[in-house]
Amino acid sequence: MVTRLFHSPFNTYDSKDKQQQINHLPKIRRDQISRFSSDPCLSVLRFHVLRRWLFTSLLCCLPLASLATGMAQPAITSPTPGTVLSGSVVTFTWTAPQRSASKYQLWLGTTGPGSQNVGAYTISSSGGSTVSVSASGIPTAGSTLYVELRWSIRRNWQSANYTYIEAGSSVSPSLSGLSCGSGSLTGAGSDACVASLTAAAGTGGLTVSLASNNSAVSVPTSVTVAAGATTASFTASVLAVSTTQTAVLTATAGGTATTFTITLNAATAALTLGASSVAFGDVDLNSPSTQPVTLTSSGTAALTISAVSVTGKGFSISGLNVPLTLTPGQSATLEIGFDPTVAGAVTGAVTLTSNAASGSTAAISLSGTGQTESYEVNLTWDAPSSSTDPVTGYNVYRATGSSSSYQLLNASSDAGTTYTDSTVQNGTSYSYYVVSVDAEGNQSAPSNTDSVSVP
Repeated sequence: MVTRLFHSPFNTYDSKDKQQQINHLPKIRRDQISRFSSDPCLSVLRFHVLRRWLFTSLLCCLPLASLATGMAQPAITSPTPGTVLSGSVVTFTWTAPQRSASKYQLWLGTTGPGSQNVGAYTISSSGGSTVSVSASGIPTAGSTLYVELRWSIRRNWQSANYTYIEAGSSVSPSLSGLSCGSGSLTGAGSDACVASLTAAAGTGGLTVSLASNNSAVSVPTSVTVAAGATTASFTASVLAVSTTQTAVLTATAGGTATTFTITLNAATAALTLGASSVAFGDVDLNSPSTQPVTLTSSGTAALTISAVSVTGKGFSISGLNVPLTLTPGQSATLEIGFDPTVAGAVTGAVTLTSNAASGSTAAISLSGTGQTESYEVNLTWDAPSSSTDPVTGYNVYRATGSSSSYQLLNASSDAGTTYTDSTVQNGTSYSYYVVSVDAEGNQSAPSNTDSVSVP
């Protein structure tokens, strides 16, 4: 910021008036010059005055608060920050290392840093090394009091924040309660718990001892309520139990003890099958088919599948390595296969052994039918390009293997130029020819022959 310090009333002059005009300039005593000599802007003023230069005006920048960076800041020394206040009237004292601070403010509140709902005090600087103010009307509920100290240097405000604990109805807080998120648990898990005080903990906090009378529930040996706080949280770790039990948690502080009871329900393992039976239907020989079955741990305790077996010719299992342990809600997939080697219906079963409470074994029934692959031969031919005797249909003849004896396949002549032979057998070869037929049933000479081998 730039400020005009003074303005000379003389705008023009001649040489004979020079000394007179200089004598009218403002005078600065040597003690004033010495006191301002550390100020970079006022040092410019001192230089001009000592040289007795004549000028119509002088401009100088006022020092900003940023020039004080690195210098000691005012700080509250009494009461000690973070401590418990003595009552509703408290004298606050702070250091004043920066003599240039012209004004101080002390804000007190309970709603957070910078709040003023308890009080706000303004104090002018006395030039001393410390400043004090007596604040009244401070609550005595044992809660947190927020204090902000503010000081002004050339109209630039700076601040520092502190917290205190209000005086309470008793000299020190005591344990008032112990609670947990759940009073009943089933299976392994954890429970969020809280220890509470009658008032805010003082300087250094308050240590609360913790204990459990059941080995299935473990808690920390202690928890500390921080200074100014009224509660402290901790976690109780719970193991699964096979029978219903109770666990009593005890919190102790300052000779006061309080308890909380947790009911531990028996955890049971359960197995849920995605399917109780698997039907493969018709499956060609030597053509494997696979179907998945989901196994789910549906109880409140871990499920352990210790063994799995399968019966029935052509059935198989894969994808499950035992022993296998599934936590509650976890699943695994069992792959069941069917690869028949002979034709005919087959039945079987998959048996699972586990620790499920409903029974140590669970079964999945299996069924499927093996069938040989069926083939057919599709024949096509071209109609005669010209014939003096109109063609009304065609007859198809077939010979088996190396035989030269051809047998008529169609009971009546086919009007089209295609024929499907669905009576062939696997592993057999056949030869075919076609003849044209007129309206009287007369047949033409045979066509060329065509041979095919069925796998």
